[in-house]
Amino acid sequence: MRTYDFSPLWRSTIGFDRLFDLAEAAQRAGEDNYPPYTIERLAEDRYQISLAVAGFQPEEISVTAEQNVVTIEGNKPDKVEREFLYRGISTRSFKRQYSLADHVQVKGAIFDNGLLRIELVREIPEAMKPRRIAISGTPAGNVQQIEARAA
Repeated sequence: MRTYDFSPLWRSTIGFDRLFDLAEAAQRAGEDNYPPYTIERLAEDRYQISLAVAGFQPEEISVTAEQNVVTIEGNKPDKVEREFLYRGISTRSFKRQYSLADHVQVKGAIFDNGLLRIELVREIPEAMKPRRIAISGTPAGNVQQIEARAA
């Protein structure tokens, strides 16, 4: 896998720290693919993250939203050792983080049939939404023609 060195850019840019952090996190994210997940756009401003967490109970999973990051952690308590002839369902602990765009909020999480679904909604504040500005000017009745010549 190819890695990029962003250190030359740090010397000549100001205020792009978050962008470089996201790029580095994206490089690291390709290394671990457990648990499998899907990200969907349900509508213009609605999204859903689905994680396949077979073998976990809802109380063994935590979802935390903090600023622009949602973190999902799963921890299986140590139980009595069992003898598996074949173990195809992994139940190891995990921690997965997703960076959210500005104004994207976590609205809830649902655990159903081994899938954890996290609902996300983008809610732009009224002050940031575009608004129409009225144009004012002089009415046409106040304009007088000074001189008119025929060409």
